[in-house]
Amino acid sequence: MNSNITIYDVAREAAVSMATVSRVVNGNPNVKPSTRKKVQDAIEQLGYRPNAVARGLASKKTTTVGVIVPDISNIFFADLARGIEDVATMYKYNIILCNSDQNREKEIHLLNTLLGKQVDGIIFMGGRLHEDLVREFKTSPVPIVLAATLNQDYDLPAVNIDYESAAHDAVKSLIDRGHERIGFITGPLEQQINGEKKFAGYRRALEEANLPFNEQNVVLGNYTYDSGMKAMNQLLELGEDCPRAIFAGTDEMALGVIHALQDAGHRVPEDFEVIGHDNTRLATMIRPKLTTVVQPMYDIGAVSMRLLTKILNKEEIETNDVTLPHRIEQRDSTRP
Repeated sequence: MNSNITIYDVAREAAVSMATVSRVVNGNPNVKPSTRKKVQDAIEQLGYRPNAVARGLASKKTTTVGVIVPDISNIFFADLARGIEDVATMYKYNIILCNSDQNREKEIHLLNTLLGKQVDGIIFMGGRLHEDLVREFKTSPVPIVLAATLNQDYDLPAVNIDYESAAHDAVKSLIDRGHERIGFITGPLEQQINGEKKFAGYRRALEEANLPFNEQNVVLGNYTYDSGMKAMNQLLELGEDCPRAIFAGTDEMALGVIHALQDAGHRVPEDFEVIGHDNTRLATMIRPKLTTVVQPMYDIGAVSMRLLTKILNKEEIETNDVTLPHRIEQRDSTRP
């Protein structure tokens, strides 16, 4: 395949105009079948591939969307990316997927790299919007939509669930089962979803039940399985004061919690009850299967992409701040 082959070469080979080749390449129906076949045969014979950058310069659209997520190898973000991809395909957009590792410098670098590739829009997911990143967002020449990322202080389109209510509902369900000491294993509190939303939901559920807040029952993790195990082992060191009900901020941490308990000789849910958050596929892979808050990551991705297409096509938008419903999926890590 010769990358130097141009639309002019195809037109000469097929003995048609460059405008006709362009109509065939772009799927324009106003081309005779016999002419279309001649052009397609010439394209195949020469190995011609349309230059997306050149087409983008001409039309000022590349039909490409940049997607920045913390870590595509994490099943949580993979579900989000799949939702974005499916809707992008439906609306004939391609995506460029990037991993930021939640690194401030890398987030800004990726944003500018995608803008340099002339993407039509960007979907961003990250734990915290720092000022340097927001400054770049505000000067972006293309629309940016936030996915599962809080938009409290900035006027940016965003798709989320009500994280405060979700945490409240999870903790309340444990209180309703008769627990008075409830452990909370969460991600970094400097991230708004954890520090301002989930933590607030945890505190509110305790206050409504007239239960005391004890900071030793709150342990910080970093979303991973290993941090869940470490956090649960830390709680077990409390001995008789160890909470017998645990709300973990992610399913992956909840798996670490369950395995730490099992390694210590405890049974779930007979001795300890555990609720996770996200409802990833991991929740059904562990035994006992994990009771968890359903955060519809596929839907968040799909709705984020659809919202971006509406902005790009200048369609009417009811709200820039979309909140999707959540629920608790009852499984075997909590008693019926």
